[in-house]
Amino acid sequence: MSEIVSREIRLKQRPVGIPKESDFEIVEVPLAAPKAGEVLVRNIYMSVDPYMRGVVRNVALGVPLEGGCVGQVVHSGSESFQVGDYVLGGLGWREYYLARSESLSRIDPTLAPIQSFVGTVGMPGRTAYFGLLDVGEPKAGETVFVSAASGAVGAIACQIAKIKGCRVVASAGSDQKVAWLLDKAGVDAAFNYKRVDNLTDELQEHCPDGIDIYFENVGGAHLEAALSLMNMHGRIPLCGMIAHYNDVEPTPGPKNLSTAIGKRLKIQGFIVTDYADRTSEFYADMRQWISEGKMHWEETIIDGLENAPQAFIGLFRGENMGKMIVKIRPEAAV
Repeated sequence: MSEIVSREIRLKQRPVGIPKESDFEIVEVPLAAPKAGEVLVRNIYMSVDPYMRGVVRNVALGVPLEGGCVGQVVHSGSESFQVGDYVLGGLGWREYYLARSESLSRIDPTLAPIQSFVGTVGMPGRTAYFGLLDVGEPKAGETVFVSAASGAVGAIACQIAKIKGCRVVASAGSDQKVAWLLDKAGVDAAFNYKRVDNLTDELQEHCPDGIDIYFENVGGAHLEAALSLMNMHGRIPLCGMIAHYNDVEPTPGPKNLSTAIGKRLKIQGFIVTDYADRTSEFYADMRQWISEGKMHWEETIIDGLENAPQAFIGLFRGENMGKMIVKIRPEAAV
């Protein structure tokens, strides 16, 4: 094969607060042919996710960023993959990459469109699935509150809760997102938190019987409000706290955290990689729910690798509807 020149995005300087496009730079690098056991992948789609804010806080300057990506094998030095296979990897933020075959997973495009493997049927979907089912332990008839509910994780958590027979209350940051949650995700109640004067009062109106499960994606005022309305033996899966990811100084914890003691609450953080050995279980349920028309999702797709920083920053401004994805669009296949 001829030498491949790939563009990749690196961190140019450490972001302070919300990242800026000037914190990133795009460079060109040559790639060699794959060695035995390696494959060369042309990236097609890459993911940007809120958790990456912590990554850019710690990653070394001048090295390519990483993240979930879907691509196609263009040269293979491995018996495990053939040219043309679609694969899921962790080396996003670049057009092409070399990887050991064991670090990749072949994806099944009959399950969902290939870009959805960095969204609904990928890491965000698994996060919602295992966080709600294993940590939240929903029971039919319970009330589930989901914050950031129209996002990549929240939307799936809402729909799984409905499938399990729960009453679902959702918050989102725009009227358009609220309408989607009601009309497509099928939640029982939803509100635009940006239009609310008192979040606790608003939640109480929608949760007259209290909250049994709070799927936590936001933190801050949302967590305080939910704590005040949690029922005895309620469960709070701590999935994310996007309200704090760009804090320059540490944020005080919720003032009413001590209510968790008397209410015997379970408040548990989790990471989706804890459940890596159960991916087939997730795929089986998702395939059934998608085929039955019980699972809906939205994707915000930004064109061009060079616009990946803009897409990433947009997450913290609420510019995405559903999953934020970058379509990399290399100039040509090998």
